[in-house]
Amino acid sequence: MKEPLYKRPLDLTVLLLAHLLLLPLWLLLWTVIPLVLLLDDGFPLFYRQRRMGRNGQVFGAIKFRTMVRNAEQMGWATAENDPRLTRAGRILRKTALDELPQVINILRGEMSFVGPRALAESEHEFFREHVPDFDKRLIQRPGLTGMAQVYANRDDAEEKLSYDIQYSKRMSLWMDIKLLFLSVWVTLRGRWESRGEKV
Repeated sequence: MKEPLYKRPLDLTVLLLAHLLLLPLWLLLWTVIPLVLLLDDGFPLFYRQRRMGRNGQVFGAIKFRTMVRNAEQMGWATAENDPRLTRAGRILRKTALDELPQVINILRGEMSFVGPRALAESEHEFFREHVPDFDKRLIQRPGLTGMAQVYANRDDAEEKLSYDIQYSKRMSLWMDIKLLFLSVWVTLRGRWESRGEKV
């Protein structure tokens, strides 16, 4: 199964229109968020993680840093009241604005606006060993948002995987547009940390 022909043109069209139509908002976000992060916990402002991309190509997913600098040494829990989160990081997580720099990954063609979640290498290898045909989800570019991101409970890995597989089987232009609008709606409500509820 190949990537649908509409995917890349849709990504570039959304990227271009969003920046043209909402330029003042983009300028505000790209100015205020780094400033707030800098005042809250200093440098670095960005966090880069190796993720599995289309056809197994590893890429560096870029996010605003939401955790303290030594977070990885403190464990891997991602509870809502995770002590590793900075004050600014909690707000960015709830609105998913920590994902904003991934528009760079989309521009590079490493990600799509809509697709299966981009898993860390270690997480991918774990599921690869335990789930038959898991690599089939790599046919598509990973997405900034998608069925799993919108509908799944944030702490249920099996449910997320189920939605990823559903998306790979059912994807269409209409579904991508619907998921994009739902994602904007969840962001405006600041409900990403409680996703899994009906949107």
